[in-house]
Amino acid sequence: MNSLIVGIIALICLGLGYKLYGDIIEKLWETNSKRTPPSLEMQDGLDYIPAKHWTILFGHHFSSIAGAGPIIGPVIAAAIWGWVPALIWIVFGSIFLGAVHDFSSLMVSLRQQGKSIAQITESTISKRAKMVFAAFLWLSLILIIAVFAASGAKTLSAKPQIVIPTFGLILVAVLTGLMMYKWKINQILATTTGILLLFMLIILGAHLPIDIGANATTKWTIILLFYALIASVLPVNLLLQPRDYLSSFVLFFGLFFGYLGILLTHPSMHTPAFTTWTVSKQSLWPMMFVIIACGAISGFHSLVAGGTTSKQLASEKDAKKIGYGAMITEGALAALALICVTAGLYFNKHQGPVHLVYPQLMKEKGWIVTFGEGYAQLVKPIFGSLGALIAITMLKTFIMTTLDSATRIGRYIGEEFWGAGLGIKIFKNRYFSTLIIIILSGCLALGKWKTLWPIFGAANQLIAALALLVVTLYLMQRKKPIKYTLYPALFMLITSIAALIHQSSSFFSQKNYLLLSIGIILIILTGFLLKESILIIYKLKKEKNS
Repeated sequence: MNSLIVGIIALICLGLGYKLYGDIIEKLWETNSKRTPPSLEMQDGLDYIPAKHWTILFGHHFSSIAGAGPIIGPVIAAAIWGWVPALIWIVFGSIFLGAVHDFSSLMVSLRQQGKSIAQITESTISKRAKMVFAAFLWLSLILIIAVFAASGAKTLSAKPQIVIPTFGLILVAVLTGLMMYKWKINQILATTTGILLLFMLIILGAHLPIDIGANATTKWTIILLFYALIASVLPVNLLLQPRDYLSSFVLFFGLFFGYLGILLTHPSMHTPAFTTWTVSKQSLWPMMFVIIACGAISGFHSLVAGGTTSKQLASEKDAKKIGYGAMITEGALAALALICVTAGLYFNKHQGPVHLVYPQLMKEKGWIVTFGEGYAQLVKPIFGSLGALIAITMLKTFIMTTLDSATRIGRYIGEEFWGAGLGIKIFKNRYFSTLIIIILSGCLALGKWKTLWPIFGAANQLIAALALLVVTLYLMQRKKPIKYTLYPALFMLITSIAALIHQSSSFFSQKNYLLLSIGIILIILTGFLLKESILIIYKLKKEKNS
């Protein structure tokens, strides 16, 4: 099939999903522009700060939730099972599960003074459930920070051309933030200035690559973790808001020209539409639904929605654009990543040049280079030899924004769990709470962090399932329809647990007792939260019938 047809179908479905199903979910939550949001009600000059315009907050939210997930997942999944099942899950998962999860997580946080999904668990289920969920989230965030710090460092080490734009963006973002918030310069002028400076940095980086010598990956990991430590304790409107806002233009730039490249080159889909149900003991269900992760639904998104976004939203009228719309945009990104590697590259050496063979690139160069090469082939008529650099710069922008946001959210959860929950006062200090997260993440990132990656996807999807379950109970307590969140919650719960059981059996046969232990702990924690939820559901039904 022609890749242009595939791209058009994906975009049309996602657009209709936003308009039609998004409207249904918006009515479910009865958004009201007259309701005072937490950003105004609890403004503190640090975390609760209303964004100057909804597009600024959209940029932060989209940049934070996207990460590397919507790229790495489709790139891996299409190589294993083919492009059709991956594309179906990306499109319909984004519309009916991912966007509903993100929008609902944002709305429930807005209605609860910007509280995290863990804090809301206390009022919807129980204090015990809140403590268990908060501990689960805190540990998961340490893993997320470690993975993104290490993968980001590897990217900087492999592609020294992106060093200047990566770190230069920090200074440009601070300048843009000062122009918009302190100097009161027109948003369009400030944005244009920031974007021009950013693309000048990209060009400069291509001509002045920075190589820091031996053990570059270790050095970059330490530098990135130090950056995350500083960035996550600064006021959100100084760095996080403007940095993510500008980053979103890099991402939209990459999206626009990626789809324009498909329009101009429109190659055929070289990868098989479907390979087989089971490959190397990995079944399409449940494993594909866990591997693609952020491309269709991701638990991390609920942490962003209730961690930073709900504290910056200036009006509920913009909630659908940000909560539902950002996930639909991420679905478009995941579909683009899928087309890049399945149409831009070749599945075997008989179809095209040896250096552009998809499975071979995955094996020898990894997913980052594979995506970059596929993207480069699609945009070659536009950018020539710069295509791969642009793709990897776009990817690195995702990683930096996710690293920053995950650290800040980890601080919130740590303060809630250790500080407020367990009464350890020192954890109420944001500097100490953040430092502990960075130290623990650093130990994983500088150690054998790759051994933890197989469990990451299932843990992430479990968070999504549990977040949807909490939202469902919140709606149920207020006598609202629950089918829109309950069915996705049940599907993701069954899928995630099935994936954990499947992986745990593999870990046992491989004598990987660390991952086996983590898998068992996750299943036990999930079982506890599920039991607590069932008790609440039974109680609510009993009250309804009495």
